[in-house]
Amino acid sequence: MDNSLRSTRLDGFFCELKRRKVYRVAAGYAVVSWLLIQVAATVFPPLEIPAWALRLLVVTILTGFPIALVLAWAFDVGAGGIQVTGPAAPADDCPPALKGKGRNLYVLAAVGTVVALGVGLIIWPRTVGRKPDKSIAVLPFDNLSNDPENAFFTDGLHDDVLTSLANVGDLKVISRTSVLPYRGKGHNMRDIGRALGVSAILEGSVRRSGNRIRLVVQLIDARTDQHLWAEDYDRDLTDVFAIQSALAQEIAGQLKAKLSADEKARLETKPTQSHDAYMLYVRARSLANGSDTEERKKAIPLLEQAIQLDPNFGLAYAQLSRLQSWIYFSIDPTPARLESARSAAEQAMRLQPDLAESHLAVGFFHYYGERDYDSALKEFNIARDGLPNDADVIRAIGAIQRRQGKWEKSTKSYRSAVSRSPKDPVLIRNLALNYIAARDYENAAKTFDKAVRLAPQDFEIKSLRAWVDVYWKGDFARFDKLLAESPEGPDTSPVAALARFNVQFFQRKFDDALASLARTPFENMRGETSAPLPKPFLAAQVHRAKGDAEQARRAYEQALPAAEQALAASPTDAARHALVGLIYAGLGRNQEAVASGRRAAEILPESKDAFNGPILIISLSRIFTMIGAHEEAISLLQKSLGTPGGITFHELRLDPTWDPLRNDPVFQQVLAREAAKKR
Repeated sequence: MDNSLRSTRLDGFFCELKRRKVYRVAAGYAVVSWLLIQVAATVFPPLEIPAWALRLLVVTILTGFPIALVLAWAFDVGAGGIQVTGPAAPADDCPPALKGKGRNLYVLAAVGTVVALGVGLIIWPRTVGRKPDKSIAVLPFDNLSNDPENAFFTDGLHDDVLTSLANVGDLKVISRTSVLPYRGKGHNMRDIGRALGVSAILEGSVRRSGNRIRLVVQLIDARTDQHLWAEDYDRDLTDVFAIQSALAQEIAGQLKAKLSADEKARLETKPTQSHDAYMLYVRARSLANGSDTEERKKAIPLLEQAIQLDPNFGLAYAQLSRLQSWIYFSIDPTPARLESARSAAEQAMRLQPDLAESHLAVGFFHYYGERDYDSALKEFNIARDGLPNDADVIRAIGAIQRRQGKWEKSTKSYRSAVSRSPKDPVLIRNLALNYIAARDYENAAKTFDKAVRLAPQDFEIKSLRAWVDVYWKGDFARFDKLLAESPEGPDTSPVAALARFNVQFFQRKFDDALASLARTPFENMRGETSAPLPKPFLAAQVHRAKGDAEQARRAYEQALPAAEQALAASPTDAARHALVGLIYAGLGRNQEAVASGRRAAEILPESKDAFNGPILIISLSRIFTMIGAHEEAISLLQKSLGTPGGITFHELRLDPTWDPLRNDPVFQQVLAREAAKKR
């Protein structure tokens, strides 16, 4: 009798749950909750929303579940709005489906919803933040020797260990640039692991005494701070390469990384038989890795000395070629420099054709020296087979892809490189430049903000971040703040001087722009291309914008000899042809101006270089504008507006260069159409 009464009451309770739509609310809540979690799990990581936000969402959903059930019991929503639910119905009216097994199914469904969300709350924090099991950061080794000279040796050993690990395709290895900030003691391993996205950290110390070397290392689990493995290598100095090989193989084993026969063979190959040549190479590599151009150039004689000591030192030839190619591309595009790069690359390939660095050197020669991007990409892909974890190799591939116009692939490559070098502001800046080219200013701003946080003293990165606001919104507030914070007096770098000038020119503060030029000690500045910009050329632009034709002509005449001399030294440099064309246009030498501008665009068309090609089209547009060929200028500008890396709406709106076009009806239509897109 008692059991029958309890069953009747229980049936009545579940009938009431049905009548009050509690089951429906529970099911709907579960479905919506699941969808919210799935969407958040997909969207949050690309937007770099912290993992705790996802956990907070799950907690909120769990907390809201019983509240939703209580509200469903107490209230009903009908034609009259929200109303208090009326008295219970008799138990006999209960549908059969809610009695016996049918009722149990509803109970199980409701309980299952709560349990699933609860398990998600417990499990998710463990899985969201989980790092790849085969990822490692090698912190800079501590130099325990008294002789400061041994610091080069210690850093060189650290670099070589990183390179050895980069050979192992089954590992994710963080780059040198991103681990350097953690030099010295006092860092929390868990914090480092989270910052670099790794599961393991290697730290060590080096003591060199006479011809003996002692390397003490320990491998640490970055998630738990537990020591996984330690070793003490006490060897003769001549065994340094054997130490590197043994260490890399041991780490791969500890992290359960697969090591192929080819990878093992590469690890066991000695780069040179001469210890003295190796030490020269180590010093040169340290200089070449720096950011100061003059310091980097000092690496060249050291590499040449290393090659004299060991003419079979393929790695030294490869490093020498890369450095010569970079100097050619950046500051000295002369035939002699290019020949030096070519010769060293050929020697590296002749001596060690299977060396990844040899292919990297040949790739950079094709890239920087010949702008042969297909050949460069082929070599970089071969290099990646040998150095699958090297961020510089992946960066090089991304650089080629964007010059080929493969912007999405390029951005993917840069993201991959950043994952291996998350603390490299220059690499992150390059990723941001891709976003600018794609006119994705929101992501460009976020990415530059990361770079600024990593390099708060780097004026160039901060100025590029400020330009994003100009391209995006026509907003100079960030630039005004940046320039106001700069020290009084002349700018300390040509980058800062040119940035100040450009902003003042865009803001039509012409007298301020001329005053800034007068203060700067730099006779030449460098903009977006390889052509040095003479100070008189910049002054001529201001005088022309002010309407002072005579002053502008004199300034153009002053700028011409230096520009023609630079072009004569490098007659295949497209940017130098463009600069000479602009000066000719300022002097009224219209036919020569157009010929030079067209020659620049022919040497480096957008179809050959999607990164720099659009800049040369803008230069040709400027030439046409200056000589009064408005139809040709506007036609090119319309094309540029739709090209990745082309001119932006706010540049057209603000730059005084385009003032001669402003009364042209077609130009006005172009601006109006672009303005409508911004609304």
